[in-house]
Amino acid sequence: MVRKPVVATISKGSYLQGNVSRRLPSMGGKEPPGQEKVVLKKKITLLRGVSIIIGTIIGAGIFISPKGVLQNTGSVGMSLSVWTVCGVLSLFGALSYAELGTSIKKSGGHYTYILEVFGPLLAFVRVWVELLIIRPGATAVISLAFGRYILEPFFIQCEIPELAIKLITAVGITVVMVLNSVSVSWSARIQIFLTFCKLTAILIIIVPGVIQLIKGQTQHFKDAFSGRDASIMGLPLAFYYGMYAYAGWFYLNFVTEEVENPEKTIPLAICISMVIVTVGYVLTNVAYFTTISAEELLLSKAVAVTFSERLLGSFSLAVPIFVALSCFGSMNGGVFAVSRLFYVASREGHLPEILSMIHVRKHTPLPAVIVLHPLTMIMLFSGDLNSLLNFFSFARWLFIGLAVAGLIYLRYKRPDMHRPFKVPLFIPALFSFTCFFMVALSLYSDPFSTGVGFVITLTGVPAYYLFIIWDKKPKWFRRASDRVTRTLQIILEVVPGEDGHKL
Repeated sequence: MVRKPVVATISKGSYLQGNVSRRLPSMGGKEPPGQEKVVLKKKITLLRGVSIIIGTIIGAGIFISPKGVLQNTGSVGMSLSVWTVCGVLSLFGALSYAELGTSIKKSGGHYTYILEVFGPLLAFVRVWVELLIIRPGATAVISLAFGRYILEPFFIQCEIPELAIKLITAVGITVVMVLNSVSVSWSARIQIFLTFCKLTAILIIIVPGVIQLIKGQTQHFKDAFSGRDASIMGLPLAFYYGMYAYAGWFYLNFVTEEVENPEKTIPLAICISMVIVTVGYVLTNVAYFTTISAEELLLSKAVAVTFSERLLGSFSLAVPIFVALSCFGSMNGGVFAVSRLFYVASREGHLPEILSMIHVRKHTPLPAVIVLHPLTMIMLFSGDLNSLLNFFSFARWLFIGLAVAGLIYLRYKRPDMHRPFKVPLFIPALFSFTCFFMVALSLYSDPFSTGVGFVITLTGVPAYYLFIIWDKKPKWFRRASDRVTRTLQIILEVVPGEDGHKL
């Protein structure tokens, strides 16, 4: 479907349909010579790129409950092996995305690569589920962890009221949305700060752990591979938990168009980030086992708190604050990256046109950011979020697997394509197989939840034909749509971007 764009002229705060010119209100209707284009600027440096990846991968899990792997492996040695192998497999996926990101220099991540290789239907289904369910649900879950741990120091002797958690969570979500709406630079700076906070928190655990090892506290590593044997289903589930813990390495590809010198920055940022995260995750688990036995770790509600209470005394009170900051960093990085997915999907005609518009002064994709706010609030107050996310856990790996399989397809279909960064074919082949294996595992281990998620995902197919393919919509519908778009342009002070990228 080819849409007739709604374009606005901006003069003293008023928007009129017609001209392509954009005049800032502060200029009194006069367009100054050499006026700055309304585009998303290239402000993502190497440091900011690293902070986006690390800041979104490391959430609350490694501090609170890194026991999914141990529970399904049955021994300390096997759990550490799984953490290491999952880090390497995630690096393989990240390297595959580095090739895709440097070959297809457009933002949007999975959506863009699926659109390039498999066409618009699959790409639309991907963004349909992401916008309506997955992203609001995932943001609400990590935000609830933020709300709980930011309040924990104030409720040491009693349970935190659920309403208080949800209210402070709502405030946190709003702050993140406002931050990403106001300034790309400030959002990136705060992400760098929060990433350093996460790494500091991990070092606070690793350093005492290393000291414990030097003192000879290795009793929990004796016969490291002995214990309860992992079941046939246990080991694959352990890999499932491990891969989930490393998820987030793909977010830099969502903002490719804003990365400075992407051909060098994207591969370098990915390699640096994955090495730091993998080493950090493995050493953190090693540190835990210097003080906590496998049985105690499985029983602990907050492993980092238990560890710090034994070794750091009263300093353990700071751990919930670090966890809350870690969650806030994941919230900020996720919103920053995924808003670009919606921006690109709108630019391609797969979402309402208003989502591909940019604020005239702040140069942020304001509508694509704030569209998440009401959806996330609905999810936040709607009930059991974890069950809801289980419906769609398979969708993430299915579409990532398709995107990486698309890399192999492009190697043969378009051998002359410019590839500044190229990986050996066994890397995407092994990683895409891992993704499809996890999809099959989710179908086998929880067929009901996965089936529900699959059915809801399939609703994207009729939605595609209704909203995208069907171009004989009633005139009243088109007029109302244009009127809503113009009204939102006036309120939000946004115009279509001038970058003009289209697949």
